[in-house]
Amino acid sequence: MRKRIRKLHQAGQNVLKILEEVAEGATIEAVRVATENTPPNGGAAIAGTNTRSGDMAQHWTLDSITEPMGGGPAFTTVLANNMQYASYVNDGHRMDKHFVPGLVINGNLLEQDPDGEGGIVVGTKTSYVEGKYMKEKAIGRYRSVVRTELEKRVKEVFR
Repeated sequence: MRKRIRKLHQAGQNVLKILEEVAEGATIEAVRVATENTPPNGGAAIAGTNTRSGDMAQHWTLDSITEPMGGGPAFTTVLANNMQYASYVNDGHRMDKHFVPGLVINGNLLEQDPDGEGGIVVGTKTSYVEGKYMKEKAIGRYRSVVRTELEKRVKEVFR
């Protein structure tokens, strides 16, 4: 990356402006990848009353800052999801056996009763829930977009 930046600087390009544009584009792409990999995804039917909302996927867009902040030699963008349980979905978590009030099985659907009536014990079959690693996938995409875009900019300058 430094080699590409050096080439752009030697060609008299406005390197800070280019880096700012690349950072913003890469962050927008990272947010898209994080959202795409956040459950419910993959065409999974959202089933069960009051159980899955898609709020966590929407929060990548709401909580992230794609416009570069700062200036000078460093710009900062933020990939964020402030939902309380986002880290558990991303990293995985233990599942201890516990009672959840208001959670009921209706046929083959798991539903949440807003009145809090009923309840079931969960964690009896699964002791660990694997993480989805949405954040890591998004960061990987950010890095690849930065590399690709800088290479593209260097080729445009030296054409």
